[in-house]
Amino acid sequence: MDKDELIYMYRQMLLIRVFEERSAEMYAKAKIAGFLHLYNGQEAIAVGAVSALNPDDEIVVNYRDHGWALARGCSARAVMAELFGRADGTTGGRGGSMHLVDVKRHFWGGYAIVGGHLPLAVGLAVAAQYLKTGRVTLCSMGDGSTNIGTFHAALNWAKLWNAPIIFLVENNQYAMGTSYDVHSAVPMLQKAAGYNMYAEEVDGMDVMAVREAVCRAAERARRGEGPSFLNAVTYRFRGHSMADPDVQRDKQEIAAWRQRDPIPRFADEVLLKQNLLTEADLQAIRKSVEEEVEDAIAFADKSPEPSLDTLYDYIYMQPVSNMQIGGSLMRPPKTIGRLSATSNGRG
Repeated sequence: MDKDELIYMYRQMLLIRVFEERSAEMYAKAKIAGFLHLYNGQEAIAVGAVSALNPDDEIVVNYRDHGWALARGCSARAVMAELFGRADGTTGGRGGSMHLVDVKRHFWGGYAIVGGHLPLAVGLAVAAQYLKTGRVTLCSMGDGSTNIGTFHAALNWAKLWNAPIIFLVENNQYAMGTSYDVHSAVPMLQKAAGYNMYAEEVDGMDVMAVREAVCRAAERARRGEGPSFLNAVTYRFRGHSMADPDVQRDKQEIAAWRQRDPIPRFADEVLLKQNLLTEADLQAIRKSVEEEVEDAIAFADKSPEPSLDTLYDYIYMQPVSNMQIGGSLMRPPKTIGRLSATSNGRG
């Protein structure tokens, strides 16, 4: 990678970190409703993985998804507006924190049902295989997802069908507040071995290590060698969500992992060591990132609430008699694709 690409990766990790820190503040101010799962500490995985993929490769992730959206190129403005539930968000305020989607960027977003997105990701991969698009699907999940039935079904299907998919476990050591050695009966890579699937373990706190592992897996998929399973060992620096006081984890454990923070680690071991940037340059990048996030907050604050008359858009093709808004029967939804609002579904 050249100098500009390396600096871009650093800036993207820093953007995710600052964005998440400010999102926590906005949640405390009740600007963001519902649940909020922050990505602090895991930035190297999303940034490293996305840098290894093509722009039209498919990405499906779980509900800890803000960092992935930003790494994929979604604007901080659109992501923050989505968190605020506003009309200028990535999905017009419909998805919120746990369901960020950007179809144009082939980012199929976060899923709130743990493990529920894995079969869908296999479906995307099989579609790419059938249509011969050459696309690879990357499916990210937490370590807790690997104990769920859909995980095993998805790995089985992917291996049976030789699907071009990368299963990427963001193994942050905890399923909510339950540590891996308590919630899982076997080591992570043994789960892939059960399906005779190619597997690697990678340092999820090292952005370049993640990039290289995903590059290898993507190349295997494009050569027709089928699915890969990556166990990215990482750590989240905050509780499971903003509702989690994080009292179950040992404070010394958290402090030890913070010593491996992927952002200063990359700055020290790559950018400064190779004389690509100076300390002054790093400070200038931080200032630029902070300004971008402040701008995103201001933008989200000014973005309008979604109009009530769009309440049923993209849900029902044809209204039924009891759908009302403010006591009045709803208007017909907007036309979607080739089907008209009055279509019987055969158009």
